[in-house]
Amino acid sequence: MTLFRVFLSLVVVCCACACGAAGRKHSGGSRFTTYEGRVMCGYQGWFRAPGDGSGSGWSHYARDEAFASPTVDYWPDCTEYPRTYATPYTLANGSVARVFSSYDASTVDVHFRWMKEYGIDGVFVQRFFNVTRDQQSRRDGRVVLRHALEASRKHGRAIAVMYDLSGMQAEGEDCSSVIQDWKELVDELKITARGGRQTYLYHRGGPLVAIWGLGFAERPYDIRDIGVEKLIDFLKNDPVYGGCSVMLGVPTHFRELRRDAVADPYLHQIIGKADVVLPWTVGRFSSLSADDPDRYAGHVAADIAWCAARRLDYASCVFPGFSWHNLKKSAGDPERGISDAIPRQKGRFYWDMITRAVGAKATMLYVAMFDEMDEGTAIFKCSDDLPVDAGEARFLSYEGLPGDHYLWLTGQAARLLRGQIPPDPRMHLRLRPRFPKPARADESPRYRPDDDAARRARPTARADSVLP
Repeated sequence: MTLFRVFLSLVVVCCACACGAAGRKHSGGSRFTTYEGRVMCGYQGWFRAPGDGSGSGWSHYARDEAFASPTVDYWPDCTEYPRTYATPYTLANGSVARVFSSYDASTVDVHFRWMKEYGIDGVFVQRFFNVTRDQQSRRDGRVVLRHALEASRKHGRAIAVMYDLSGMQAEGEDCSSVIQDWKELVDELKITARGGRQTYLYHRGGPLVAIWGLGFAERPYDIRDIGVEKLIDFLKNDPVYGGCSVMLGVPTHFRELRRDAVADPYLHQIIGKADVVLPWTVGRFSSLSADDPDRYAGHVAADIAWCAARRLDYASCVFPGFSWHNLKKSAGDPERGISDAIPRQKGRFYWDMITRAVGAKATMLYVAMFDEMDEGTAIFKCSDDLPVDAGEARFLSYEGLPGDHYLWLTGQAARLLRGQIPPDPRMHLRLRPRFPKPARADESPRYRPDDDAARRARPTARADSVLP
């Protein structure tokens, strides 16, 4: 009788699980079934211009309607955009300096076309907490995401959502609005329900959703009070909108709970509920320190070992450089606004980070960022032909390199990660090609995206390399 009851209980549980899975609104699969072996970029999509229909003025280009206080440190190469907007500035040849707007579908299409042309796997589209606050802001915030979904299908690139908790207040706000936003994305955009060949990125069997901004010491909110466990539980277990995998964006020093991380072991408790860990390394390693490439490699290896011991996957964050002079100066904080704070060294620093991460056995790369000109981490096409009459604003160039140099390097990073080319410390010099044509983004000779069970069985770190 006891065995019969146990059997009956198992049947009930299995039926409940099957019904729960059947009731979910996500498609059963995706063209992109795993993050492993892929290079994904962060995608802001936040640049606006007067006349683009957004009503947001020069948002993220400048702090004022006259464009008198620029916030970008790089200037976009606009030669390929179907639609551009005149600024008050002039280029050296006497022509008007123009910019694009991310609000235009044609702009987003160009960006995804570049990803395809250079072999970049896809992007995490940033969705800031401010966007989730009310129904109108959520609706407005879906415009660029909708463009990105269509462009990802057209050009065969992976796409995923990254919720950035930046902007959340110290009191009176929690992750409830993020839950509501995800419901609306699933219901109205059908973001994860576009068939088995859809382009939304899956991982560990479900749509991958990222939550960025947990455990950073300088944040005003307390991670114990914002309902993040409820959010993770919803994404993973909700009978209708759940079944997702979760990636958490955390501080560089999340393991030790020091420096940029809160000294609260609760952070580790939250991380344990996720599937992928993404430490934010921007600004924590520099091209100005000769020891930093090796320090970064050691840090990544220790992170991977820590995650492997807890059956967590790990995405390594790489970036090409850093500069936010105009952003900070226009905000009245010129002392922090150092121009070219982390020099790019014509791609050497970026390639060093990539090769060190892959050498440390990272299997997933996150590039910060595809289009971030405010903090000088953009890898898309920027111009060396800069405005000459922008007053005290300082703009950086790509140092005489082709405008596509960092797109090209990122494509090479994908090939290196998948074992299609050997590591070459001179890759950033862009010498004569010596390697075969890159594979499609959904091909990976080293990894088998559909064989998740085999991937889990493969050891990711030596037992004796696990650090505390």
